[in-house]
Amino acid sequence: MKLAILGSGAWGSALAMAFARHHDVSLWGRDAALMAELAAERVNRRYLPDCRFPDSITLTAELPRAIQHAELILIVTPIAGLRPTLRALTALSSGLPPILWACKGFEAGSSLLPHQVVAEELPQDHPCGVLSGPSFAREVAEGLPAAVTIASDDAEFARRIARELHSPLLRLYANDDLVGVEVGGAVKNVMAIATGVADGLGFGMNARAALITRGLAEITRLASALGASQQTMMGLAGMGDLILTCTGALSRNRQVGLKLAEGKSLDSILAELGHVAEGVSTAREVLTMAERLEVEMPITAAVCGLLYQGNDPHRVVEGLLSRAPKSEGGGVLH
Repeated sequence: MKLAILGSGAWGSALAMAFARHHDVSLWGRDAALMAELAAERVNRRYLPDCRFPDSITLTAELPRAIQHAELILIVTPIAGLRPTLRALTALSSGLPPILWACKGFEAGSSLLPHQVVAEELPQDHPCGVLSGPSFAREVAEGLPAAVTIASDDAEFARRIARELHSPLLRLYANDDLVGVEVGGAVKNVMAIATGVADGLGFGMNARAALITRGLAEITRLASALGASQQTMMGLAGMGDLILTCTGALSRNRQVGLKLAEGKSLDSILAELGHVAEGVSTAREVLTMAERLEVEMPITAAVCGLLYQGNDPHRVVEGLLSRAPKSEGGGVLH
């Protein structure tokens, strides 16, 4: 296929490298000077300094050039960039090809999931879906195996795109639970911050397992309230992505938690990271939604207290671990 990947950060660059092994790929970024540098050096020094772009990838800051003759567009920006990118695309052409997005989170201010943003910007019948799952950009760029999900309300579209993009190193599985896949991809970042705090304070692996498991319960409660399937939470975009993000050394959101445990301020942490940590902005939106839907999410509330109220990390984690016992009830919802 001819693919246009929009967004030249770590994940967009990594997907371009992965798909270029089997497809014709254009990678677009909005910063003309940066894209000229990437094209000249064939390396994204800021995000993936040890991974070279294949010579076959076209690197450009010209959106019309990037999407020319594209059979599929993949938007790989932070959630804040999704709506502006969609508007730029629709301003260029009314005959756009199918669109996937790899944005995770809730839109700030509106609390909309990515597919809801897309629904406001594209025609109702436009073929589209989300790509999500447990995948660190660096490992995908290096050609290490990974498995992710493509979800769409149109199950046949999801299956077709998954078949066409599937490869031994980047395995793609189709899913028709768009809401569940997006909620799993968004809220796991919040849980990773909490787990990072616990790890940074030395609470141990038992506490980590408890937080991950109860975090999955929170994600499932919210997803179910929004109409998602509990089964999705047991798959790649739910439990798989949660485990990776809460335990992996490459997780930016886990790094936020580790640094909060050191007593660093949020501003200094984000400046030090140099990357977007979606869980920071997502936590507030998730808590707002949970309160509106009357869904109990104590870990999310604790993370918001850490990020926005200056609560003491040690007391926050102790408070979570000392909550009154409840019956697990044989499932993750209780």
